Amino acid sequence: MQRTALYAKHLESGAKMVDFAGWEMPIHYGSQLQEHHQVRNDAGMFDVSHMVILDLVGAQSKAFLQYLLANNVDKLKDSGKALYSCMLTPEGTVIDDLIVYFITETQWRIVVNAGTRDKDIAWMQQQIASFDATLTERDDLSMIAVQGPNARAKVMGIMPANEVAIVEPLKAFYGAFVNDWFIARTGYTGEDGFEMMFPNEQAHKVFDALLAADIKPIGLGARDTLRLEAGMNLYGTDMDETTSPLVSGLGWTIAWQPEDRNFIGRSALEALKAAGIPQKFVGLVLEGKGVLRSHMKVVCEGGEGETTSGTFSPTLGVAIALARVPASCGDTCNVDIRGKLHPAKVVKPVFARNGKSVL
Repeated sequence: MQRTALYAKHLESGAKMVDFAGWEMPIHYGSQLQEHHQVRNDAGMFDVSHMVILDLVGAQSKAFLQYLLANNVDKLKDSGKALYSCMLTPEGTVIDDLIVYFITETQWRIVVNAGTRDKDIAWMQQQIASFDATLTERDDLSMIAVQGPNARAKVMGIMPANEVAIVEPLKAFYGAFVNDWFIARTGYTGEDGFEMMFPNEQAHKVFDALLAADIKPIGLGARDTLRLEAGMNLYGTDMDETTSPLVSGLGWTIAWQPEDRNFIGRSALEALKAAGIPQKFVGLVLEGKGVLRSHMKVVCEGGEGETTSGTFSPTLGVAIALARVPASCGDTCNVDIRGKLHPAKVVKPVFARNGKSVL
């Protein structure tokens, strides 16, 4: 079992530790519900050092990414700008979702999921062989996400003025180097905040400074309910190597233009699109009492589907889910909970952003 540089700090803070993708990680520090509200209403910090930071350099690094990813990094013109994309198989299914940061035409930073680390790196190394570019795993870096309506103000409140001058102007989905740190205005909660990457040996000092600024530690349990409310996909649950981004609510991440850009999986996606996409990705809100979980049968007019993620939403006070259903499914459906059909509303797959319901 692997441990992040913050393992001792989690224990000090009373964390309940669990196995997550081969890492000992905090699921909560007492109350998952309180932690969820802490992020929605104030600010909380997540140890996300288990995620994989990769640096890509080389004369053909941009060409490599244009071939590797379904989204098009040519959109990135400003240094520090981030792009969310899927990395696909030749069959058009999802190997992983990731974020790539443009630093220069020959320098990029990529963050991929912990559970897919080995297959991602193996796949990328296999594809990069034809390009003049090098991929390096940065296991010397830790990563903390600080999220919530007060996250940015609290972080900048403990920074020297010269560093604040760099991070304060950052727009959403931009990052910048601050000495030996990389700070990005990105996250996985539907709230504002930063994701901060820094040398492992500074991890304890950073954790303590954030704690002193009244930024409480938050576990993976609340991270999951927060991301689900925000309608953000979880790899291995909402999409994987059996599903296309076109049936996972990720069609917006595919850059079809320019037409002559040949990315891995493009021809398979074009064939699926031409044949007619049989399913769509939706949000569900349960009408009555009960809790929605993953892999529950969904029954609608056009046939049957399945929930991919589900939870009780602390922000909305109702059960919610993401689901893959027939393309003909209307505004209502029924979900099979322990053999009984319960009515649910079909909505856009985003439930809450910036602390408020968007239903």
